[in-house]
Amino acid sequence: MLSFEHFYSTLPEPLWIESQATPVAHPELIAFNAPLAQMLGAKEVPESATLAQWFSGNQPMPGAKPGALGYAGHQFGNFVPQLGDGRALLLGEVVDKNGVRRDVQLKGSGRTPFSRGGDGRSPLGPVLREYLVSEFMAAMSVPTTRALAAVASGERVARQMSEPGAVFTRVASSHIRVGTFQFAASRRDGAVIKALADHVIARHYPDAASAEDPYLALLEAVVARQALLIARWMSVGFIHGVMNTDNCSIAGETIDYGPCAFMEQFDPQKVYSSIDQGRRYAFANQPAIAQWNLARFAETLLPLMNEQGDALVEQATAALRHFDTLFQQEQRRLDADKLGLSPESEQAVPLMKGLESHMHQGRMDMTATFDALTRYACSLSNENREALLALTTQPNELTAWLETWQAEQSASQDSQRLTAMRRANPVIIPRNHRVQEVINAAYDGDFAPFHTLLAVVTKPFDGSVEARRLAAPATENEQVLRTFCGT
Repeated sequence: MLSFEHFYSTLPEPLWIESQATPVAHPELIAFNAPLAQMLGAKEVPESATLAQWFSGNQPMPGAKPGALGYAGHQFGNFVPQLGDGRALLLGEVVDKNGVRRDVQLKGSGRTPFSRGGDGRSPLGPVLREYLVSEFMAAMSVPTTRALAAVASGERVARQMSEPGAVFTRVASSHIRVGTFQFAASRRDGAVIKALADHVIARHYPDAASAEDPYLALLEAVVARQALLIARWMSVGFIHGVMNTDNCSIAGETIDYGPCAFMEQFDPQKVYSSIDQGRRYAFANQPAIAQWNLARFAETLLPLMNEQGDALVEQATAALRHFDTLFQQEQRRLDADKLGLSPESEQAVPLMKGLESHMHQGRMDMTATFDALTRYACSLSNENREALLALTTQPNELTAWLETWQAEQSASQDSQRLTAMRRANPVIIPRNHRVQEVINAAYDGDFAPFHTLLAVVTKPFDGSVEARRLAAPATENEQVLRTFCGT
């Protein structure tokens, strides 16, 4: 079905170690992303039973060469020199219809040389969460890994409790992380770190190869992609939950959707992840954490760069500081789109800061607020104005903000701006309580709610009756305040 190549496996061990999947008891296909498969070059798609065998790892996919990837990582600030794919296998790479090389990986396919005593399996819940959230992010044009397939294993896995198991198939531009570079650097073998850096330049940043200092150019390129990524995350209220260096993609994609969640009632210090007790990865902390992760990446590249001594450190520091400039530029662009303002508007940032303050103080739901503001901008009807004001506990304060916003927005109001505004403000996100409803139903053997929610979140600007039903914020009794990792 797919034409595999194996570029990454040419790197020295232990960056890649050949390993095989452990068969599961009774694989059954839950979902298969046929449009993505077509983009990857699949010409014929076999029947569901064959797909279940392939995407569970029970039968090797033709041309696949399974292997586990080694990496290290700072986990909540603490360095662990060896982590690696403890429950995942890279099957190989596919060159898609756009000429882009993409990894195809199984998650939950059993033990590997990096399992460290773990079972190598995944519960069903995290598989469904990653499928829904990654496909929503793709629909919102946020750089992300993609979901190709989900298969129920017919087995139980033990986490906080005994849960049904599943195997997830993920597609990524690559699975190379900051932690991969840390792992290579920890080997204290200059040839290994250089081989990895050269591989990344060839695969992701070919322009860096012709730079005066290719490895400085690599650092600058990765910094730029991460800055854009984090700005786009935050524009839709995404909270990753575990921004460890091993979850920071060198390709600039969102990777490893563990205890992630989306902001509901707006709070810059919001945390959902059950394991983030110190709020290290709170919503507003994400840019600074990304920059911290990139500093760890820079440390691994220093021995490869041309400069020496203080000049080398100053050069790398300047590259890292550029993150702030790039992040703020992208955030300003996104702010203008979300508020329906001209890209040149000097009021976009202060107006956004003001609205965020009102959302926080007025206990407003982030997605519902921007959706209501978009509807009001498109019609300026009193009905839509009242619907927006109904979202806050402080309508008088929001009314004053609206008057300032309207004065600025009317200066740039045209159909193009309103179109951009709608494309920046989804009607629906994968709300925590809706995802949990899907998981609960699936644990009872009912996957219909999963498919219904998937169909809606992959068309996030759809204003249908069903979409708006599923878009409604959680009631007090429905709120899900903690999300959990599946490892």
